[in-house]
Amino acid sequence: MKMEEFGAKKNENQALETDFAERPMWLMKSPSLIASALQSLPSMDDPYLPVAKVILSVDPLAAVDEETKFVMELARAGSGNIPKRFGLDMSKDFIPLAVFSESSSQGKTSVEGKIKNKFHMSPRTENMESYGKLCRERATKSMCKNKQIQVIDNATGMYMWPTPGTVAPTGTFEKKKVTTKTTEMKRTRRDRREMEEVMFNLFERQSHWTLRNLIQDTDQPEQFLKDLLRDLCIYNNKGSNQGTYELKPEYKRATQE
Repeated sequence: MKMEEFGAKKNENQALETDFAERPMWLMKSPSLIASALQSLPSMDDPYLPVAKVILSVDPLAAVDEETKFVMELARAGSGNIPKRFGLDMSKDFIPLAVFSESSSQGKTSVEGKIKNKFHMSPRTENMESYGKLCRERATKSMCKNKQIQVIDNATGMYMWPTPGTVAPTGTFEKKKVTTKTTEMKRTRRDRREMEEVMFNLFERQSHWTLRNLIQDTDQPEQFLKDLLRDLCIYNNKGSNQGTYELKPEYKRATQE
């Protein structure tokens, strides 16, 4: 929660506990699949047992302005293809933030600390193979949709009568126009991390894709796919694969068996 957004909240409650307001805290943005894996870990007898440790690498002979390197090792990553080591990229500029907690029984709000550093979690080079396998597993699972069959009781046929707006207009041009508009309305933007996993799975199945084919296959907005392709792929301007996208070399190594 931002500091300036908490003004109205403070006026609603009687008092705000600020004993730990100056306690420094870290904010870390992790991939959704890692967060889900950590949340699904079996409960331990000791609730304070650490799930990870952060390794700080400092070179005493390096220049003063050289960035400090952070590495996180998961102590309880569970089984499967979950990587054990991740790099932490520290953000230099971010909005001042604070951490708040609210008691469910008393409704008392407390300041738990302020964000000192903000990190983005990313897999390291030696873990790209296992991370790629995990992404493919998640992508395959997300593409398998469960179909449901519902039986309608007392079906009298009244549900089959056309309602206003469902009758298609006459003429070839009008039909195409209505169909295109309906398709665009159905394209809802999915989570970026989830779409990255889907893209890796698609490029594993086929090495080159056109933007039009990706839109038809993923049913995602065109601009959203362009942003993803800009980060993950290379556009071929010439050659036999002109007009298509392919994965960048570093992502190809991660998806190859």
